[in-house]
Amino acid sequence: MDLVIERYWDGRPLPASEHVSMQLSWDSGDLILSVDAPYFDDPVPEHPVGSTWELWEHEVVELFLLGDSERYTEIEVGPHGHFLLLRLDGCRNIVDRTLPMQLESQIDGSRWRGVARIEGKYLPHPIRRLNAYAIHGEGAQRIYAAWTPVPGPEPDFHRLKCFPEVVFKPE
Repeated sequence: MDLVIERYWDGRPLPASEHVSMQLSWDSGDLILSVDAPYFDDPVPEHPVGSTWELWEHEVVELFLLGDSERYTEIEVGPHGHFLLLRLDGCRNIVDRTLPMQLESQIDGSRWRGVARIEGKYLPHPIRRLNAYAIHGEGAQRIYAAWTPVPGPEPDFHRLKCFPEVVFKPE
């Protein structure tokens, strides 16, 4: 499955130079997430590379995978090798927050690429809906982009009812 983030969170078009490409595939029941995104050189998290709490406060690309009964997985990857893998049961109700995953990322000039491998046991089964996001910038210049808009008075990526239905299952 290929996704392109080409809109702001509220549905306005994002400049082409800020589009993010994501590819989702399966390998032996694990999810492989490939990201190709612009690199904005935001401040690097002050944590070692690996699982990083509050990564959403930095330059990041996110994927939300929603199953039944509002059970979902939030996957966050950053250009410097930081990641965050969360499982939630109900909107914003985190039940697991220190989950492992593999991430290789590389910055190449004005773009960065990352490949993450997430064990299938951390994903909802079946995956019914999904959405993807990209965040960068600081303060008033912070940019929130979405694959599918999540309209409202402010960016809120946990508006689960806005996620489109998908057919996405291990092959």
